[in-house]
Amino acid sequence: MTTALAPLDIAPRLGRLRARFGDAGVDALLVTKLENVRYLTGFTGSAAMLLVTPEDALFVTDGRYTEQSREQLEAAGVAVRIEIGLTGAAQHASLAAVVASGTRVGLEEYSVTWAEQRGFVSVFAGADLVPAGAIVEALRRVKDAGEVDRIRRACAIADEAFQALLSRLADGTTEKQFALELEFGMRKLGASGNSFDPIIAAGPNGAKPHARPSDRVIGRNELVVCDFGCIVDGYCSDMTRTVSLGDPGSDARHLYDVVLASQQAGRALVAADVACSDIDRASRDIIADAGWAEAFSHSTGHGVGLEIHEAPRVAATGRDTLLVGDVVTVEPGVYLPGIGGVRIEDTVVVTATGSEPLTLTPKDLVL
Repeated sequence: MTTALAPLDIAPRLGRLRARFGDAGVDALLVTKLENVRYLTGFTGSAAMLLVTPEDALFVTDGRYTEQSREQLEAAGVAVRIEIGLTGAAQHASLAAVVASGTRVGLEEYSVTWAEQRGFVSVFAGADLVPAGAIVEALRRVKDAGEVDRIRRACAIADEAFQALLSRLADGTTEKQFALELEFGMRKLGASGNSFDPIIAAGPNGAKPHARPSDRVIGRNELVVCDFGCIVDGYCSDMTRTVSLGDPGSDARHLYDVVLASQQAGRALVAADVACSDIDRASRDIIADAGWAEAFSHSTGHGVGLEIHEAPRVAATGRDTLLVGDVVTVEPGVYLPGIGGVRIEDTVVVTATGSEPLTLTPKDLVL
């Protein structure tokens, strides 16, 4: 965990964004979603906006981030002007001064609220505000070597913390205690936080796909669904393993074997030029053949990066085809009241020769 991470290649991203303006039907883009600001500039603070035009880029933030913004944007090597405004009105005035009347200014339609849109109409008086779709998210989808390295490190931390903690299941720990110790273990190994709140669901709680850890003591001979991840330098990991302290019985073992076969079938298809819907179908058909189609109640996977859920969608309705550099999960699951649940998940990066798993914890059911 001490080896240096590959550098992030941030500087060229603004150029790649501008190249997409024509297809998006915009002359400029106002970036307000913080994950997108971070992707384009390297800035990690909690308040900022970025206005990108064909020839210019203006970054505005408040006085809390005067030094941090300058340091981070300089380190990223981005060609951006920085203006610090103590008030929102001052920041808006700086942004408005860049935009000429009649300019088609794109807004991030999937993250800008109705109230924010109405406010920006006043800020950019004379401009034409238009929806720009997920233009930055489309750029974020394919990861560079530095991004993959950070996701790989986050996966390795999660692997190590989880495997070190498995023996605690024999101590009569509760779901909450196990989740808390897992969070602490990942932070101790270098994670900056969780990519989401861990799901630790034992016995009947495992039949709830997104159960919250409870005060229930994890018992012997029952299925325990463990879904968790952490963050390294902004990038997320995601993994699920289902385990049992002792033999959970023939019904549970059969359920586990079906889900494992489903996960292996979907995982085997992950490669460039493969339709995401085909991966979903490969996993889903095996579960349907076992008679549990209705109990597989979510998509097979999703992209992972600066957010725990991002493009592409690995789902029956997914329209994407995998590209080299995509990082996706494969996570089929079946949830049966009276037996419990099984979900098995890996995070996988698409490579030029196929794919590489980034989550490496063995898939052994019985401990």
